[in-house]
Amino acid sequence: MLQRGLILVVEDEPAIADVLRLNLAKAGFGVHLAADGEAGLAAVAALKPAAMILDVGLPGIDGIEVCRRLRAAADWTPVLFVTARDDETDRIIGLELGADDYITKPFSPREVVARVSSVLRRSQGLTDGPEPLQVGRVRLDAAQRRVFADATEVPLTATEFDLLAFLMRRPGRVIGRDQLLSEVWGYSSIAGARTVDVHIAQLRGKLGSASPIRTVRGVGYAVDQPGPAA
Repeated sequence: MLQRGLILVVEDEPAIADVLRLNLAKAGFGVHLAADGEAGLAAVAALKPAAMILDVGLPGIDGIEVCRRLRAAADWTPVLFVTARDDETDRIIGLELGADDYITKPFSPREVVARVSSVLRRSQGLTDGPEPLQVGRVRLDAAQRRVFADATEVPLTATEFDLLAFLMRRPGRVIGRDQLLSEVWGYSSIAGARTVDVHIAQLRGKLGSASPIRTVRGVGYAVDQPGPAA
């Protein structure tokens, strides 16, 4: 079977790590296991994985700190958090740090594989068109997966990029949270709606005053072309 990319699994519970390894390998992924945060950081530097599954509750350096250090070093390896804690605050912190997705234990190994596949599709640029886009002061180069606000490049995670691209390809159209979850993340759930809100907030923060994203309260979001100057 053709290998679909190397997945780094940073998980301190051997039974869970082994289940993930077996299911990812069965789906065609290469897998490297690390049991703590230090080993995970070293593996990212040495192996340059396509994506990583990162347990939040690791011994020593926890998963939140691992992700924080990676993003601070401008390492945008896609991160999928896994945790035993069903705490919205933890989810929001992880997403705000630049995680691409978040799964709570107990989970279906098949669901994790599906989520990893979805994140990789985003990070590898499998979007719905290569042409560059311009909305107001924001320019998106789909072919190179780069975004510029007022000619200054803005670093985005794979998920942030595809969320912005999806909206920019549909200027003026209001897109609901459930549709965004289905089209960008590849799944839909009530609990996941908050995930969309956090990623939108992150995008706005990174784009600053150039952000063209509009909130339609109770419905979803839209990207609007600026009107003519007065």
